Amino acid sequence: MNRYDIVMIGHISKDIMIFGDHEDRYTAGPVIYSSMAAVRTGASVFVISKAAAEDAGSLDRLREEGIDVTVLPSPRSTSIRNVDHSADRERRTVTLLSGADPFTLSELPPFDAEVIHCAGLFRGEIPDELLPSFAARGKVALDAQGVLRCREGSNLTFRDWAMKERYLPLVTYLKTDAAEARILTGTEDRREAARMLYGMGAREVMVTHNQEVIVYDGDSFSRAPFTPENLSGRTGRGDTCFASYLSRRRGHSAEESVRYAAALTSIKMEKPGPFTGTILDVEERMGADRDR
Repeated sequence: MNRYDIVMIGHISKDIMIFGDHEDRYTAGPVIYSSMAAVRTGASVFVISKAAAEDAGSLDRLREEGIDVTVLPSPRSTSIRNVDHSADRERRTVTLLSGADPFTLSELPPFDAEVIHCAGLFRGEIPDELLPSFAARGKVALDAQGVLRCREGSNLTFRDWAMKERYLPLVTYLKTDAAEARILTGTEDRREAARMLYGMGAREVMVTHNQEVIVYDGDSFSRAPFTPENLSGRTGRGDTCFASYLSRRRGHSAEESVRYAAALTSIKMEKPGPFTGTILDVEERMGADRDR
């Protein structure tokens, strides 16, 4: 059995993105944005996804990057329509058009990993009950989107996670955005929210915002600004930021890893699709951001 730096679990998504009169259609999802950022940061990555047979080929681009991939069968693939209401892509209406089946422990292939990244799109995709098994195998990384975004008919809306105090102590790395942090803690103050989530059990808490990313590790805060020259590649910001942090964190401090993640994500936001640059590109951007 191969040992991986990161195993990523989550659905792909056949996305429809609408802003004004413009519409884009493509297949993406957290595991695609995340795995590309991770492998190009030097991590060994195994992606476990679930999709209908006719959509499984969408993950071939990951194999071309040297990422190992298993696609579990589902009658349907997940498909989401996003209607953006502002140029910064911070306000949107999200509609679930179809959903792939949830993951079950019995169907997951065997794996050995340092980090198990739960990269879900909505609650129930990766059931809470899988987290203890993951925590017994490695460090759990959890994107809060996968436990807060709920299916209500065809709509996806955010609701607090009733089981947070039970399961957050199993989580080494937690990622939220500012809105998700507010839902989980009730406070608008991102730093206070990070402290509260740490107090609930998560060991390192990342909170992204349209201007910056912060991480709290119980002792101190690390922060770095996002500096994109445009937002044409805004979709996938959080997935990219979290995965690049996890990958860089393997051999670097939280402070250096936050700076790296912010620089990589800033580059990614300037071009639609997953990150396709190099570590050198990111390090050059880190230097430029430091000199601003």
